[in-house]
Order: sequence, then C-alpha cells, then structure tokens
Amino acid sequence: MDRFRNIITKLPKPLRNKYFILLILFVFWIVFLDDYNLINQSQMKNKVEDLNGQKEFYMTEIKNDSTELSKLRNDTNEQEKFAREKFLMKKDNEDIFIIRDKENE
Repeated sequence: MDRFRNIITKLPKPLRNKYFILLILFVFWIVFLDDYNLINQSQMKNKVEDLNGQKEFYMTEIKNDSTELSKLRNDTNEQEKFAREKFLMKKDNEDIFIIRDKENE
C-alpha cells in the first residue's frame, strides 16, 4: 500500500486530479471502446462515400439505358442496329466476319 502511495505522490499534481483521470478514461472509451467509436465512424463515413459514388454511377447508367430503351421502342433502325451489334444477327444475303484483337482475349 505504501508503494502505491509513493507512486501516486510522485505523479504531477494534474495527473492526480480525479476529474482529469475521469476525462482521460472518457476519451479512451469514446475513441476505442464504444460501439460508435471514432474508428468505426470513419469507416462508416468512407463506406457512405463509396455507396454515394456507386449511386451516382448507377443513376447515370439508368439514364443511359432508359434513353437507349426509348430509342429501341420507337425506331426500327435502332432495333436492327442493336440486334446486329449485340446478337450478331444478319439478313439472309449477308455474311458476318468477327475480328477480335489478341489483347482482348
């Protein structure tokens, strides 16, 4: 017990203050131990930013796809172009040659 008191008396006066010790414990609790500690908060913030970026990407993709869909529904030339490009369809008197780059394979 005397050894413990010797250690305490050797500490500087502010470190012996019970409010200061309580403040240090509170800060430690908030930074490391709490369910919503600062580390988790920063991770969740980064995740929200990533999800917002994905949201913007998908919104632009939806906009592009909806314009393409409206073109396909209203224009027969666009339908034919889409079928030729995506499904390699052809007319009866045509031949199709597919040229692929070695880099893409």
